[in-house]
Amino acid sequence: MTAGPGRALRFLLAGLMACLASGTVAAQETARHQVTGMVLSVDAPRRSFLVSHDAIEGLMGPMTMAFEVRDAAELAGLTPGTAVRFTLVMTAGRAHAEAIAVVPYESVELDPMSARRLRLLEALSGTPRPTPLAVGAGVPDFTLTDQSGAKVSLSQLRGQVVVVNFIYTSCALTQFCFRVANHFASIARRFEDRLGKDLTLLTVTFDPARDTVEVLREYASQWNAAPGTWKFLTGEADDVRRVCDLFGVDFFPDEGLMNHSLRTAIIDRRGTLAGRIEGNEYTAAQLGDLVADVLRR
Repeated sequence: MTAGPGRALRFLLAGLMACLASGTVAAQETARHQVTGMVLSVDAPRRSFLVSHDAIEGLMGPMTMAFEVRDAAELAGLTPGTAVRFTLVMTAGRAHAEAIAVVPYESVELDPMSARRLRLLEALSGTPRPTPLAVGAGVPDFTLTDQSGAKVSLSQLRGQVVVVNFIYTSCALTQFCFRVANHFASIARRFEDRLGKDLTLLTVTFDPARDTVEVLREYASQWNAAPGTWKFLTGEADDVRRVCDLFGVDFFPDEGLMNHSLRTAIIDRRGTLAGRIEGNEYTAAQLGDLVADVLRR
């Protein structure tokens, strides 16, 4: 289910009132439910935020819904794509969110030695890593080559919503690159009628030495990806590194494989970074809900 913030909030209050009327929540009793999900948008003036949330035990299934807070300051630090957990407090027909906490990405497969090596390599390079773009910043133009051999510039896609993720085709762990590519396949199905019109998917390899145009063409065919709508991009190593730096993607070779971080970015029609997701623990539905919200803006 998907709804705008105002409409979703009305649905929430109506549902909670129905619970009160049916006796599920006593009129003077306070009920608290733990909620986890992904932030889609924040409306500080109305003291609310829109969330694609997981099932709330004993209350409702997963859906997109707006939640109020009592103090707009509680929304500080929340941006589209942020994973959060909070407490939904329901009392006498009123509901609000409190104790909102950002959930940092912590991969259960994280190799501590690899993480230390990455920090050491960065320190030894003597060159500080660029600061990734903040949500709300304009995304600089870049040009790479897609699986058909055509040059693709971000500026060519102005006026469309652009979703970007990062993979390498030799990734041996299905919970990483395969998972984020599979999420894009779900997005392609969900928004089939909008692809190539006001929505384009970009998958950038951070292993351009091996992921040539030919390799990406074969990999794209496994996902039934049309070059006009879902572009797999490669290029010169420096150009690829620059794009990865824009979005905070870290990677380095390790015994024939790549140790890397995971980022997914949503760029709006004006070329502004509208949302950024870290890691791989979000669902395809949550990514789709975020894309749908940006498409509506």
